[in-house]
Amino acid sequence: MKWNKKYTYPTSVRSLINGKRHYSIDNRKLPSVTTILSATQSDEKRQSLANWRAREGATRANKIMNEAAVRGTSMHTYLEAYVKGTGHLDLTQTGLQANTMAQQIIEKGLGDLEEVWGQEVTLYYPDLYAGATDLVGIYNGAESIVDYKQTNKPKRREWI
Repeated sequence: MKWNKKYTYPTSVRSLINGKRHYSIDNRKLPSVTTILSATQSDEKRQSLANWRAREGATRANKIMNEAAVRGTSMHTYLEAYVKGTGHLDLTQTGLQANTMAQQIIEKGLGDLEEVWGQEVTLYYPDLYAGATDLVGIYNGAESIVDYKQTNKPKRREWI
């Protein structure tokens, strides 16, 4: 894959407003894509998450979510280093799990990545919303915005 600094991405500062993530761009506070998706989540999805938390119990559910967040951050670190060509090594248990997940994404997902325009960059739609994405470039011949996701079990195709 080749790097092409085709665009200059905006700098931003991330903050919480009433517990919701926002990005400051050009002195404007824009809600994050994650904040908007959360606010527009279906009642069915909210209930499904509440049911899961009730089954697991609050303490266990929080532990599972925190471990997944740490593992996801580690997996992102592996993938960022792969794209940069620098490599990354983390021999902790979490790091080894994250490496296995990252390798799956590299083997099954990044093979068609042709050109990288930016990594860990802020994108926004003026006056509406903003977010940080993992990668922007040409994937499988098309201009693409890529966001890495980790999961403990495969998702149904219709959920993706």
